[in-house]
Amino acid sequence: MGDIGNVAASVLDKIASNRQTGRTQGDYLRGNILYCGKCNTPKQRTIQFPTFDGSGNKEEKVVRCMCKCESEERDRQIKKEEHQQEMMRIERLREASLIKEKLRNASLKTFQTTPENKKLFTIVSNYVDNFEEMYRSGEGLLLFGPVGTGKSYAAACIANELLSRSTSVIMTSFAKILQTIGDIKVDESAYMARLNSAKLLILDDLGTERDTGYAIEKVYNIIDSRYLAEKPLILTTNLDFQDMENCQDIRYKRVYDRILEKCYPVRVAGNSWRMEEAAKRFDEMKKILEA
Repeated sequence: MGDIGNVAASVLDKIASNRQTGRTQGDYLRGNILYCGKCNTPKQRTIQFPTFDGSGNKEEKVVRCMCKCESEERDRQIKKEEHQQEMMRIERLREASLIKEKLRNASLKTFQTTPENKKLFTIVSNYVDNFEEMYRSGEGLLLFGPVGTGKSYAAACIANELLSRSTSVIMTSFAKILQTIGDIKVDESAYMARLNSAKLLILDDLGTERDTGYAIEKVYNIIDSRYLAEKPLILTTNLDFQDMENCQDIRYKRVYDRILEKCYPVRVAGNSWRMEEAAKRFDEMKKILEA
């Protein structure tokens, strides 16, 4: 018998000599094959291999295998491990998302619909459900409207829903970006590369950054780099859509042109949620203090 044959035979002899390994109470033999006492399926099987002596004969060995319930338990453990790994990945994505703490719990389930924002809810839901198509085409959204109407909350709903599906999202603001890259310790190109590495970039409060040549140029560079990366961008702004569309200032016009080329405009209307919440708090305090 050749070297390969000797090694194979040695290995199989070891397996055969330990064929009772894994035997538990209730297991039984049927012939020379061990069966599981729980699922009544084999824990062993016979295999044949050539003798390598040129005779063409084959030898049989009894080897260990998994019964049905062991196989199912293995599959459960694998799924459990995969789920744990997925949850860890989602948590890492969530930590890297830069979403403000107060928006971390925003979701479609907690989205409070009103007659004014019912259409917005539909658009947000459909964008999430069709994100892979949006990603392939690099299509984003421009959420515009008065202060306090829920633009940031709607954007955060998209972010959190996609994060829960293990999609990388970064949500920040132009003001925060300008503050970060203004730090001499920060490598601007590396920071921009990080922003563009996310499958979706959400930038909050366009138009609240400083009205300086430097700030406008940086805003353009941020939007243009995303455009060149052919990845989707979602923006929120208090700016009027008509003013953006008809802007004559060349500095801003090239910014808005880039945005309108790849971002579907959505008007977010209705009463200010902030003012309504403030009114509720006022009434509650009045009851306590003037009762």
